[in-house]
Amino acid sequence: MSRVLVAAAVILMLAPVTARGEPIGVSLGTSSSGFSTTGSVDVTGKTIDLGTLSLNGGGTGTFFFNDAKAWRDYSLSFDLDMSGLTGIRVEVLDPLGDGDDALDPLAQPADLPAGFSTSNDRDGLSFAQGSGLERSATFAGGSATVTADEVTHRGDILLFAGLDGIEHARVLFGLRNTLGGRGFLLRITGIPDAAPVPEPASMLLIGTGLAGLIAARRRRRAAATFAS
Repeated sequence: MSRVLVAAAVILMLAPVTARGEPIGVSLGTSSSGFSTTGSVDVTGKTIDLGTLSLNGGGTGTFFFNDAKAWRDYSLSFDLDMSGLTGIRVEVLDPLGDGDDALDPLAQPADLPAGFSTSNDRDGLSFAQGSGLERSATFAGGSATVTADEVTHRGDILLFAGLDGIEHARVLFGLRNTLGGRGFLLRITGIPDAAPVPEPASMLLIGTGLAGLIAARRRRRAAATFAS
């Protein structure tokens, strides 16, 4: 009888361990032109790799996270292929209706996905500040400058700057959901160059305008010469 009890106790002890090992669910949500992914999401314990992301100009994309374990710090990474960027913005978005919406700023950004708001300082979502996890965007010959805004109700935001002319980078940062269980969004947006190259149609208009100005000046000079 005692052996049966010991065996049952062992089974009960192992069952929670198996449950704790269940991975967090991560899937691609919305995306705009200029944003695409290759490869699959890999979740191994507390490490999440989103594969390779491609960002051009002001492209943006979101990832939906579900079943994050409470108070667990996840280490998230992805490879970034990019063009026409000076940096990237990474932001956590909080689901509406979870009890803390009154703390959200009244003026919410117009481009938020339906059903979500910016992350406030009481919703339990963050980039795992104070955990010592690495935050970086590294590339051949250097690394980006990282700026965080995560201790106000304005949002939880990481800005990676100094990527001008860079084509490939490896991005790393932490992620935490203290409440666990509920879903949330991670939004990644490219910050385009301040002075974009004009489109061919714009160049044509500029060239046509310059040609018109030159022709008008020549006509005025010719008229003045004839008058004299």
